[in-house]
Amino acid sequence: MRYLSTAFLWGSVLVTLPVGYLLALLLLAVTAPFDPERRALHRFVCGWCHLYLRFWPGWRVRVEGRGNIPEGPCVLVANHQSMADILAVMGLGVDYKFVSKASLFEVPLVGFMMRRLKYVGLERGKQGSHAELMFTCGELLAAGERLLIFPEGTYASGPERLPFKRGAFRIAQKAQVPLVPVVLEGTGALVFEDGPWFSPTGRVTVRVMEPLLPPPKDADDEAWVREVESRYESWLSQPVRRAK
Repeated sequence: MRYLSTAFLWGSVLVTLPVGYLLALLLLAVTAPFDPERRALHRFVCGWCHLYLRFWPGWRVRVEGRGNIPEGPCVLVANHQSMADILAVMGLGVDYKFVSKASLFEVPLVGFMMRRLKYVGLERGKQGSHAELMFTCGELLAAGERLLIFPEGTYASGPERLPFKRGAFRIAQKAQVPLVPVVLEGTGALVFEDGPWFSPTGRVTVRVMEPLLPPPKDADDEAWVREVESRYESWLSQPVRRAK
């Protein structure tokens, strides 16, 4: 059955994605003069892509707690389980800017759309990239935007999560905006290892938890990060992989 569900998903993407991409370009052309932040385009792209998790009849997707997302600027953080996580969080139904690894911006067509959407790229290991990221994210938050970050940076196979990197927390702390945990469940079981095979059955839940206020700007963020990681361990019953 996994061959059937996988063929159905990728076949659906091949058939419908070109149509969606052309519609997105048309929407961009129409809304660009009065929507410089690309909010209409973001809503369309996210809504279209999230539907791919709902195409196959054996999959169920539920999004809970949308009302916990503040109206103003905030930093949304989500645990990372598989390649399906991006499609899952696209069902949040609110405006935000993805913070993503820079290599995705080099993928043909995908990178072009991400740049049009004004998402933020991080080039790991490049000198000055972290300072540039902090500045760009600070500017976006000051302008009233939300950010969405996977603080693990990537996903890992196995029963343990990766430790949270500090960037998302420092961005929220420096800007003094709420940090909003988003708990993803079921996306790891939906995808076999790193893909491209998908399970014929799956139950995905996206839960938005109550916002957390950051510590003062000059406070040590270590205790705060540990507290959030501890909460994720409780929510997911999934321990953090610690360095040995």
